[in-house]
Parts: sequence; C-alpha cells; structure tokens
Amino acid sequence: MTDESKAPRQLDDLAARLRTARGRGENETRGATSHGGGGASAGMGLGFRIATELVAGIAVGTLIGYALDGWLGTRPWLMVVFLFLGAAAGTMNVYRAAKGLDDSVGLGLAQRRKERGKSNDS
Repeated sequence: MTDESKAPRQLDDLAARLRTARGRGENETRGATSHGGGGASAGMGLGFRIATELVAGIAVGTLIGYALDGWLGTRPWLMVVFLFLGAAAGTMNVYRAAKGLDDSVGLGLAQRRKERGKSNDS
C-alpha cells in the first residue's frame, strides 16, 4: 500500500471517531440539563426561583390579609394570619422546587412519578 491510499482511509477513520465523540458529548450534555444539571447557570436559576417563590408567597398572603382587614375592619389580625399562611405556602413551594416535585400537576402525582423513576434506576 502506498501513503496515498492510507491517507483517505485514515481520514475516514478519524472522521468516524470524531462523529462518535461528538455524539457522546451531545448526549451527556442533554442528560445533564434534563436531570437538573447544567452548571452554575442552572443553580443560579434555581436559587432565584426559590427566592421568588418565598417572597411571592409572603407578599400575596400579606396583601390578601390587608385587603380582608380593610373590607371587614379587623385590622391587623387577618393580615398577620395571612402573612403566616403565605409564609407557609412559600416554604412549601420552596421545598417542592428544591426537591424537584413540581414537575407535574399535583404534589401526589409528582411524588409517584419521582418514586417510579427511583425504582426504575435501581
């Protein structure tokens, strides 16, 4: 065999190995982003989401209590009660977001799906 006939075969082999390596890299990247990975930007996004969930729960609860206090004339009792209810709701939302249980509608459905995923991985 001459060097000229070896070169195209070696280039074809190199091209095939590059395609295989690129395919593996794309699959690993897709897997990391679909399972909650994805690096610093995904972590930052989750952190901002958690902060927003907590603040929104408290703010909405306080506003509902304030409106009911104004309507019923019970200042400040309903605002205080709904502040705590909003804080509890915000905390539950933070827990769901952190555990990844908010992927579908309804907490029970999300927990069952998560458990099925764990049993299939084992």
